[in-house]
Amino acid sequence: MQLTINWQALTFSQLNCDQLYELLKLRTDVFVVEQDCAYAELDEKDRHTQTLHLLGYDQHNQLQAYLRVLPAGISYPAVSIGRVCIAQTGRGQGLGRALIAEGIALVQQRFGKVDIEIGAQTYLINLYQSFGFNSFSDKYMEDGIEHIDMRLQA
Repeated sequence: MQLTINWQALTFSQLNCDQLYELLKLRTDVFVVEQDCAYAELDEKDRHTQTLHLLGYDQHNQLQAYLRVLPAGISYPAVSIGRVCIAQTGRGQGLGRALIAEGIALVQQRFGKVDIEIGAQTYLINLYQSFGFNSFSDKYMEDGIEHIDMRLQA
């Protein structure tokens, strides 16, 4: 069954308490609990005035997908996408591809036709390559998980 998703792009100051709780819970569930990775999930990047939080809610108003868009110079020289995650209940339905497509469209809408850089977990290289991202670093370990930097050129 295909999920119907309502996408919302909000700055930190536009998030209400429930949205903030839900996105932090989803990120913690995926990156800390599922991936068994103890790291500082909260950072000041979330509160930057130009950071965008892309939330994908299903028809029952449950958060199923999330990513954040950071302006150039925060994590990478270019605009970047990160914290890409899908709730367990939303997996296997093409939601990851939809989330990345929405994220790219959001970057283009808010920042124009610019390069986008990501730190991708290496098992997702093929997914990101299907959107036109190319590797520009060697593989490296971050918080115990193998990553590679990738760029989608404008």
